[in-house]
Amino acid sequence: MLRRRICGVPVSMMSRATLYGVSQLEELPSSPVILAPDHPCGFLHDAGALPLVSPMKVAEIDLSTPKATLRAGLHQKWRNRLNRATRAGMRIEHGPMCGRDDHWLYLADHALQKQRRYRNWPTSLTHKFTQLSTDHSRLFTAYRGTSPVAAMLFLRHGHVATYHIGHVTELGRKDCAHNLLMWRAMEWFQAQEYGRLDLGLIDTESSPSLARFKLGTGARLRPLGGTWLYLRGMAPALRGLGRWDRQLMRAE
Repeated sequence: MLRRRICGVPVSMMSRATLYGVSQLEELPSSPVILAPDHPCGFLHDAGALPLVSPMKVAEIDLSTPKATLRAGLHQKWRNRLNRATRAGMRIEHGPMCGRDDHWLYLADHALQKQRRYRNWPTSLTHKFTQLSTDHSRLFTAYRGTSPVAAMLFLRHGHVATYHIGHVTELGRKDCAHNLLMWRAMEWFQAQEYGRLDLGLIDTESSPSLARFKLGTGARLRPLGGTWLYLRGMAPALRGLGRWDRQLMRAE
């Protein structure tokens, strides 16, 4: 639970939380709590929580299926690019994310954020996470000679790995390097008995090409639970408003 003070008011946030029922909400602080469940929770309407943001979807790859099934699940164009990348003769290396916070991938990602005007995790936070243990990250890099042409950083947590950031040069894009890196990552995490590879949010409006790349892996879309505001002391009075909002959602 993340805790902050906004204009002197204590506010808490639970991101990607697993919620099972109303009884859990009774244990939350009396101050405002922002809930972002990992899965849809219909009971939040009846509990008096106020919806703030509609649920988004994440793309996930089930690594418990056989390798042949994973490959068969690739979109045809995605598989063709993978075959092209395999023939391109790039050298692939992978290992824990080591080094300082001025690693070339961090710098490239920061430059891309500035160019496209979006925000990712702060580099310092990613760096701290990767330095906690060698088990916390895996960096896959494609080389042409001694020069890196593409890289993908995955964060590891439990039996799940999450695609975090990546970068590809013009040469790497020409050789479809990211397709090869993603496939090698799928193979490696499966061999390590990871159950799921989380490719992150799907946004077909602002990042259509990235969405197509993720879905081309055969990943399935899974809805998250949206974002809610919960005020425990006012919950009984807000239950009617929550039910009205649910009716409006059904009508749409």
